[in-house]
This record gives sequence, structure tokens and C-alpha cells, in this order.
Amino acid sequence: MLIYAGIDEAGYGPMLGPLTIGCSIFSMQDHDAATGAPDLWSRLDHAVCRGRRDRGGRLAVDDSKKLKGAKGGRRHPLHHLERGVLAFLGATEDAADWLGALDDIDVLSKLGASVPDHAWYQGCTSLPLGEDRGLLGIASARLKRSMAEAGVSCRRLSCELIDADAFNHEVGRTGNKASVNFEAVLRRVQELRTEFRDHDLHVVIDRQGGRTRYRQDLQYAWPDDMIQVLDEDPRLCRYRLRTSGSHDGAGCSITFAQGGEDRHLPIALASMTAKYCRELLMIRMNTYFTTACPGLDPTAGYVQDARRYLQDIDGIIQERNINRDQLIRSC
Repeated sequence: MLIYAGIDEAGYGPMLGPLTIGCSIFSMQDHDAATGAPDLWSRLDHAVCRGRRDRGGRLAVDDSKKLKGAKGGRRHPLHHLERGVLAFLGATEDAADWLGALDDIDVLSKLGASVPDHAWYQGCTSLPLGEDRGLLGIASARLKRSMAEAGVSCRRLSCELIDADAFNHEVGRTGNKASVNFEAVLRRVQELRTEFRDHDLHVVIDRQGGRTRYRQDLQYAWPDDMIQVLDEDPRLCRYRLRTSGSHDGAGCSITFAQGGEDRHLPIALASMTAKYCRELLMIRMNTYFTTACPGLDPTAGYVQDARRYLQDIDGIIQERNINRDQLIRSC
């Protein structure tokens, strides 16, 4: 059985809010690994599409940056992100009928996201934000049927949160934020390797910053593994990892691809998961501070606007004795 997993992050650049690392995991019984990674957009084309415009009502699965809408539009800015993530969550192997009564606590819990214990992240947001629950349930059921017909299973979506205080600590330890992100990606890979050690595992990851070769990093992470370089090009690097004593048919292939969200549906869905998870946390943060400071414009957390926001809430920070190192990233 092939396990096909994608990993991607959201919130790498902002000053406020968490860095989030999303992961989506699919399985296929009948895929020949020698033919390369499967095209899940084609396999599931009755239920999913690329981009936001589709007359057939299919689920948009694409780079999260392409799916978030503008404020003031006809639909909620998170409509497509939310619709895709929640429909896939509802179609996972262990999902019960959980779309009837839903809030962000349910979603974050199902994603395995551990919410930081800071005052600005406490609270709860009713979901969905941009879709009728009944229509969402129909889209999820349609997706589940399409996956069954294609011999595809969505095993799980997950997300790790690295908030400002943990981020700052890790930057101090590693020396730069690129290493913080890359180590988080490798943690996800190790979890996958442990869980699916007896299967053929193919992990696809978006290119990591300026890195164009990864063999040395992978060998450092798994010193006892035999690592075969399959391709090593600035746009595409592929490696095969094998642990001593592993049986035939088991092993791990890791691909780093520039523009990976356009090449692999699991990366695109991981990107959407990470972005949606981060947006839920930013809603909580904005709710906390706008409640304390009426008239405050919300922020997405990116540097220029975050500076405006921090200036506007400076009185709240001082009044409530908020530790800035827990709220603001160092870089």
C-alpha cells in the first residue's frame, strides 16, 4: 500500500501569530510506485478542482495563497480554504458525523493542534465561517464517494503550531528561522515514518527556502539510514531512505519540489490546512484585543501592519502585563 503525504507551512513571515505546519495523508492500494506520484486532482476530479471558480461546485484544492479571498467580497475570505479543509476532515477514515455542531475547538482538536495557553488564544469561534453546514456535508459526502471510487483514502489531516515564544526560543537555539521551519518538517516526516514503517511511504514537501540539496540534512537527521539520491536539481530533489532490516516494499521516498502546491495535491491540502489553522488562531487573537480595544482594526500579523497593531494595543499590553516575548516574534 502506498502512503502519499504532503507537508507545507503557513505563517513563516509574520510578526504575530503562530507558524503552522500542515500535513495531509492519503493511502492507495493499487498504485504502482514505479510510475511516480499519483495525480489526485485527476483521480478525484468528480469532487475536487484547482482554483476558486468551478460551476460544478467541486472543492477547490490549491495553494492556500490562491484560495483566500479579499475582504468585503460576496463570500467570506476563508470560504474556499474552510470548505476544502472541513470537507476533507469530514471524509477522513475516522470521521464521524461531526459537521452538525462545529466550532474551532473541534477542528483544532481533530487536527492535533495544541493551542498555546495564552490569554489571546482562549475562546471559541463557531464554524463554519463561510459555508452552510448542510452544503458542507453534501460536499464532504461527494468527496468520500469520489475517493471510494478511485481507491483513495484520506487517512488524516494534522497541524503543528509554533507560537511566538516557542519560535523565539528555537530561533535562539538554531540561529535562524529557516532551521526552525525545516526541523518542524522533519518532525512530521519522522512521525510518518514511525506510523507507516511497514508501508511504502512517499512524502512530498514544498522547497525549503533557499535550500537546493537536502541529502546532508537528511543524513544528519537519520544517520543510520541508507540514503539514495534519485534526483537533485534546484527545482526538484528526490531521495530514497531505507532503514537497515526493513522488508521489501517498505521504505520512504522524500521529494522537495519548487512550487510543490501546483504539483502535488497533498502539499496543496497541507498548505490549506496550515493556513486555515493559523487563521483560526488569528481570529481568536483579534477577538481578544478588539474586545479590549473597541475600534481596533484586526491584523493578519504581517510585519508592517503588525507594527501598527502593536502600537494600537500598547496600552492593553502594559495594563495586562503581557509578556511581549510570548506575543511578538523576534524575526
